[in-house]
Amino acid sequence: MKHIACAILLRDGRVLLGRRTPQRRFYPDCWDVLGGHLEAGETPEQALVREVQEEAGVTPVRHRLVTTLPDPDPSRNGEARYHVFVVTGWTGGEPRMLGDEHSEIRWIPIDEAVRLTDLAIETYRDILRSLDSAGP
Repeated sequence: MKHIACAILLRDGRVLLGRRTPQRRFYPDCWDVLGGHLEAGETPEQALVREVQEEAGVTPVRHRLVTTLPDPDPSRNGEARYHVFVVTGWTGGEPRMLGDEHSEIRWIPIDEAVRLTDLAIETYRDILRSLDSAGP
C-alpha cells in the first residue's frame, strides 16, 4: 500500500494549492494540496517536510495531522493512505513553485477552494470547510 503525506499550508484564511500538470499519472490537471509519497523508512511527518521543501522551498515547523484518508478510487489508483497535515508555520520565506509537478501554485481563500470544480480529492472540501470554521 502507498502512503502519501499531504500538506495544507494555511495562512490568513487561505490555502496554498498546486495545479498538477496534465502529464501527472494521478489526478492530472487538478488543484491539489502539496505533498507526495513516503520514501522507504520515512514517517509521514518526515515525508511532509521533505515534500514541502521540494515543491515549495519552505520547511514546515508547525503542523498537525488532521486525518488519514483512503484513496477514493483504489481500483484506478491502487490502495493508498493520505496523511493530511495542516501546516501553519514554516521557515524559508514565501512558498514558491519548484520542480515540475505543478504548473502553478496559488494562495486561494478557503471559501473559494471548497468550490473548485477540479479539486483532486473530493474529501478535501470537508477538511477545508472544517478549517474555515475552526481556524488553525
